[in-house]
Amino acid sequence: MTASDQENWDEEELSPAPQRREGPARELSSGVKPLLVLGKIRGILDAFTLSRPALTLSEIRAATGYPTSTVQRLVANLVAEEFLDREGDRVRIGVKFAYWAAPATRGLDELEVIKPVLEGLRDLTGETVSLFRLEENFRVCVAMAETRHALRREMHVGKLLPLHAGSAGRVLMAWNPKAEEAALSSTLERLTEHTITDPKRLHADVDQTRRDGYAITSDERDEGATGLSAPIFNSMGDLTGALSVSGPSLRVTADKCQAWIEPLVEAAEQATRLIGGRLPR
Repeated sequence: MTASDQENWDEEELSPAPQRREGPARELSSGVKPLLVLGKIRGILDAFTLSRPALTLSEIRAATGYPTSTVQRLVANLVAEEFLDREGDRVRIGVKFAYWAAPATRGLDELEVIKPVLEGLRDLTGETVSLFRLEENFRVCVAMAETRHALRREMHVGKLLPLHAGSAGRVLMAWNPKAEEAALSSTLERLTEHTITDPKRLHADVDQTRRDGYAITSDERDEGATGLSAPIFNSMGDLTGALSVSGPSLRVTADKCQAWIEPLVEAAEQATRLIGGRLPR
């Protein structure tokens, strides 16, 4: 895009438009005016997801709310500058982005990279958000953003929990057949009256989790506690962890769980993208 192009944006294109953002925009330094076109470009780039990596112009328009002329002009320029690549009648994030993005997380700890995702989801739901990983036949909390409520479930980094009880365990088994096999072949300890101890029923629930893309459980590990979890994947498309929201059932109601499914799954995808991951084939 030339300087002349920038100066000749029509009034329609310079006006504010709805944008898809994964987080709040950073504030500019005092005295620096925003380039509105950059916000529109970000809006277009934010329209792409791991589950929808290629979009038509009409799909981009629907996702951003931008006028058709704006989408056409911006997409044409983004393709020319290698921000986007064409794929038939669709466009996708350009391969050149992988080259530009390579230095972004170099030298950074993976957990630090996704820490803002945990905090953002905690602030949205008001409940504790944790990241769990497999540790032999257990799940271990490796990161968390704790609720600010006085009444909370006890959780800390390093805590080991049984794999067969709770939504995070369900997710860790759903995308790791070896972990599921090990859990189902072991004694399924009854922790509460709602703990699933029947291997066939647990296997069915794990299959359902894989189909849904998330899990919701209540009272399985602790009476009066509810959690919902979604998977995070690495660059090979292998499961690397389970992102979980949990809290007392009196606050984490069934209605709230349903309302939080989409934000949870989006946060898990954001974490996957931040660590250079991809969805499994």
